[in-house]
Parts: sequence; C-alpha cells; structure tokens
Amino acid sequence: MIRTIDATIDQKGHIRLSEPVNLSSSCRALVLILDEEPLIRVNEEALLSEASLAEDWNRPEEDEAWQHLQEVQ
Repeated sequence: MIRTIDATIDQKGHIRLSEPVNLSSSCRALVLILDEEPLIRVNEEALLSEASLAEDWNRPEEDEAWQHLQEVQ
C-alpha cells in the first residue's frame, strides 16, 4: 500500500512528519522536496481541539439552547 504523509525537512535534513506513523516493519520511502509553502495553512490548534469541543457542542442541551436562532420553516 502506498501512503502519502505531509512532512517538513529542516536545513540539516531532519524530517518531521505531520502525523504519527505506525509500521509493522521497516520499509522504503521516497522524499519529494517542494520548493514552495503550502497554499493552505491548517490551524493545528483548531484541529486538536475539535474532538473535545464536539463532545460539548453535540448535546441535546446545546441544541435546545440555540433553537431560538433556527429559521422557522
């Protein structure tokens, strides 16, 4: 299976993967060096907090509290 994982490489050649990688054994990898910055910057803090905020937001009490802002149909 081929997987693509975003990473950054510093001036000394150290590679930092953007996500953890779990492999059952060592394997080959190709490194493609891009000369440009990514077009979209992801707010990592927002991604990390999404799951914990969803627990609080996705409750019936929250839906009820904001019901008055829903459009009348």
